[in-house]
Amino acid sequence: MFTVLKVARLPDMLSEGLHARYEVLECSESGSELDASKARGIRALVANGESRVRADLIGRLPDLQVIVVFGVGYDGIDVAAARARGIVVTHTPDVLTDDVADFAITLMLGTARRIAKADQFVRSGQWQQGPFGFTRKVSGARLGIVGLGRIGMAIARRAAAFDMRISYHGRRPLAVDYPYYASLTELAAAVDFLLIAVGGGESTRHLVDAKVLAALGSEGILINVGRGSVVDEAALASALVQGRLLGAGLDVFEDEPRPHPGLLELDNVLLAPHMASATWDTRRAMSDLTLANLAAHFSDAAYPTPIPA
Repeated sequence: MFTVLKVARLPDMLSEGLHARYEVLECSESGSELDASKARGIRALVANGESRVRADLIGRLPDLQVIVVFGVGYDGIDVAAARARGIVVTHTPDVLTDDVADFAITLMLGTARRIAKADQFVRSGQWQQGPFGFTRKVSGARLGIVGLGRIGMAIARRAAAFDMRISYHGRRPLAVDYPYYASLTELAAAVDFLLIAVGGGESTRHLVDAKVLAALGSEGILINVGRGSVVDEAALASALVQGRLLGAGLDVFEDEPRPHPGLLELDNVLLAPHMASATWDTRRAMSDLTLANLAAHFSDAAYPTPIPA
C-alpha cells in the first residue's frame, strides 16, 4: 500500500477515501514532528487550498513526487521549490466554479440589502419601534470584477441577469465584450461594486489597498471571494469605520481564521468563514478529483488537473 502524507484538515468523505486506498500519515505544515524514517517512502502529499507547504517541508520528503491540493487555490504551496525537484502540483479547478460564483452574488446582495442586519432587526424586536432603513439597489448597478478567470466569468454571467454594467481588471485584456481597465484604481472609481475573484500570492498581495478603496468611495461596496491577501484588511477596516466605504462582503481573510478585529465590530460588513464552495455536491466533486489526481500518480496515468505550467 502506498503512503501519502496529509497536512491539512479535509472533509470526512475525502479522509475516508484516503484511508481506504492508502496508508495515511499526518503532520503539521512544518513537518517538524516527522522523523526521517517516516519521511522516506512518502511519494504524495495532500493539502487544502489554505495550506502552507513550504520548501522546508518539501525538503524533509526525499521521495516526494506529487502535491495534491484539495482546492482551486495553491498560493500557499512553494511551487518553485516543488518544480525544482520535479514534483507535480495538482488542484481541483472547475468543479467549484458555480458555487463560488453563486456565493459571490449572495454576498453582494446580502451586503447591499443588509440582510444579516435586517434579520437581527426583526429578531430583536426593533421592528416594533419603526421600519428598517433603506438599502442599496443592485440591479442595474456598475460591477467591477478583479480577475476574469473561470470564476470571474461565472460571476459576470450571473450579474448580467441583474442588468449590471460589468467591467473588469486583470493582467491583460481578454476577448470579451466587457470594458477592460488596465488600472485597478480607475476601475474602482468607475463602479459601485468591486468584486475580487483573483488568486493570491505575492503578485496580488494588497492589490486592493487604501488608494483603491478611496477610489471606490463612500458609496462603494467591496466583495471578496478570491484570496484574503489581495485586500489590505487594516485599510479596509479603517475605510469602513470612517464612512469612506459603504460596505463589504468577505468570504476570505488575510489571516484565517482570524479576521481583522476592526471588521468584527462593524454592522456594514457581511462575514463568512471561507465557505463559498462548501456545498455537499461540490465538496464531493472536489474530493473525487483529489482522489483521481492521486490515483493517476500511482498508476502512471495523466493527471486530470495539474496546475498551469
